[in-house]
Amino acid sequence: MAQTATSQGQPGGSDAGPPTRSPWLARIGLTRRPGQGGRWRRGWLVAGAAVVVAAVMSFHAKVPNSPGNLGSLLETFLPWVGLAVPALLAGALVRRSATACLAVVLPVVVWTQLFGALFLPGKGGGPHNLRVLTNNVNAGNPDPAGTARQVRSSGADVVALEELTSKALPVYQRLLRDQYPYRVERGTVALWSRYPLAAAKSVDVGLTWTRALRAQVETPHGEVAIYVAHLASVRVDSTGFTADQRNETIKQLGDQIGGDPLSAVVLMGDLNATANDRSLAPITAGLRSAQGAAGSGFGFTWPAGFPMARIDHILVRGLKPAKSWVMPRSGSDHRATVADLRI
Repeated sequence: MAQTATSQGQPGGSDAGPPTRSPWLARIGLTRRPGQGGRWRRGWLVAGAAVVVAAVMSFHAKVPNSPGNLGSLLETFLPWVGLAVPALLAGALVRRSATACLAVVLPVVVWTQLFGALFLPGKGGGPHNLRVLTNNVNAGNPDPAGTARQVRSSGADVVALEELTSKALPVYQRLLRDQYPYRVERGTVALWSRYPLAAAKSVDVGLTWTRALRAQVETPHGEVAIYVAHLASVRVDSTGFTADQRNETIKQLGDQIGGDPLSAVVLMGDLNATANDRSLAPITAGLRSAQGAAGSGFGFTWPAGFPMARIDHILVRGLKPAKSWVMPRSGSDHRATVADLRI
């Protein structure tokens, strides 16, 4: 019997092979490999994680504070949630998933919306007539003289220091008195000034010892009420983010600042909370952050060796921030923050 010849390798042939693929395209995932889903049909786990990260950042204010003040803990380190993006992008590329790559755009957009303005050029600027500085100098500072010299080199007109000890205080008094002839001390906080100080008083924030004060600075351009505060600390332990005492000090300080009779007010100090933390709202509702208005970047101040959060603040009312920046590390575990203001 005669055999019928068949065409091999021709379209329609009984044993026609698969179409030729470019090895290069296959390597970057733009073609489907045998046994694999298409680039739009894989990577759903990575895509889902990206959506969750975007949702956490978008709705951080909805994360409950109970148990363990979880919401405040999240908001304290909220900028760092963005570190999930490189990991998600790597996962999307490993999976060669167009779906996952597209989903990773969501947390990028949300993070940029939340924090991108901090990096925009052209913020602040213009003349200033008051420079202020605040620094938690650390009770265990091994070199208070070095910290005092750094403070003096800043050129600030008004200096607020927190966590002063009876042992270190004479060092700061000696090194700062020539440049700042006026000072007031209350408990563990103090204020030094080039200009006369008036109406100085302790501010009760509900602690058993004094950690806040108020004084009026008589500048050539008008009176400014200066508050210096070191609010209660927070702890992260087995019970969660313990911040109840800090939150009470925030409320009491916010009430007093809100009722201050002067229109020009500056609050400086270690508030043990970031600007994103909802617990700081009783204070930030009526004040403007100098770093947010006129600084570049996050302005992290703590811990000094590798700053991860801005818990040291210069907040103002009735003054315009022209510039804000963070100084290099000194002997303290906090970095000093400085702002140029216009009265």
